Amino acid sequence: MMQNEEITEPDDDLFEHYRFVVTAGQQPLRIDKFLMHLVPNATRNKIQNAALDGNIYVNDVPVKSNYKVKPGDVVRILLSYPPFENRIDPEDIPLDIVYEDDALIVINKPAGLVVHPGHGNYTGTLVNALAFHFGNLPLNSSERPGLVHRIDKDTSGLLVIAKTEHAMSHLARQFEQKTSEREYIALVWGNVKEEEGTIVGNIARHPKDRMQMAVYADENIGKPAVTHYKVLERLGYVTLVSCILETGRTHQIRVHMKHIGHTLFNDARYGGDVILKGTTFTKYKQFVENCFKILPRQALHAKTLGFIHPVTKQKMQFDTEIPADMAQCIDKWRVYSKSKELEEDEIT
Repeated sequence: MMQNEEITEPDDDLFEHYRFVVTAGQQPLRIDKFLMHLVPNATRNKIQNAALDGNIYVNDVPVKSNYKVKPGDVVRILLSYPPFENRIDPEDIPLDIVYEDDALIVINKPAGLVVHPGHGNYTGTLVNALAFHFGNLPLNSSERPGLVHRIDKDTSGLLVIAKTEHAMSHLARQFEQKTSEREYIALVWGNVKEEEGTIVGNIARHPKDRMQMAVYADENIGKPAVTHYKVLERLGYVTLVSCILETGRTHQIRVHMKHIGHTLFNDARYGGDVILKGTTFTKYKQFVENCFKILPRQALHAKTLGFIHPVTKQKMQFDTEIPADMAQCIDKWRVYSKSKELEEDEIT
């Protein structure tokens, strides 16, 4: 039995990760047992799950894990992403480490840093940095080293990273059971009517734009999501809000706030990078465009993070300052909103 070099030719939108040709002397053997000793870092359970997902092919036909290989069979493992997506090359990328001990690390991620490789970002990610600074970290359920949760590329803020298998399982359980605490600060378009509220709505991929998420009223579509928000400061045509996550779905705050009519400021993916509220005056347009230049991303920061330490069982609470680009943008809106108030007072 010989393992060929990995190739990346697509087959019906799938990519070949492994190919094996069964030798003439091979006795009938279940394919999960056959592959277990050939695929690096594979377990029988992982192989069985791959077969269940239709990712294992024999002679170009998907097979179940109980299929018995025979001489001459061409066995291929096909996945929806290219082989190099899960390859982690250590890279010397600086990290802002807020806290570290033998079990975990808390990192303040800057905006612009992708959390893990994928979808065209195969290098320069947080995971590449973790591989350089910390070596071997435990894998999560998605085979990502150290990651307990993640935040979007252009969102800044706090992340907890697991250094041991025990820490990974313990922390992941807290996020799944909604006992971790996460507060985000967001600048959104419009004057939010209520002082505080809760947004409930299942989240799934947008039916037309696969790069977006959407809220669905049908409980059979998507995953349940709950966001609690509170107004921190009203700044005229925009509002500064605090968002507490009860669940952690992809783009949750971004899509939930848009759902209630308050798209995040300069969130290009969800239409927040144009003037959604305000006047038609040229000076106002210039002011907003200057704000976009100062904050060239969605106005979202993961400010606080709380969880129970997996070893000491003590409550851990971390807080970060709003980053400079977002703080400067907020300050500009403060000045603008005060000047508008003065103008209105003078008129009246």
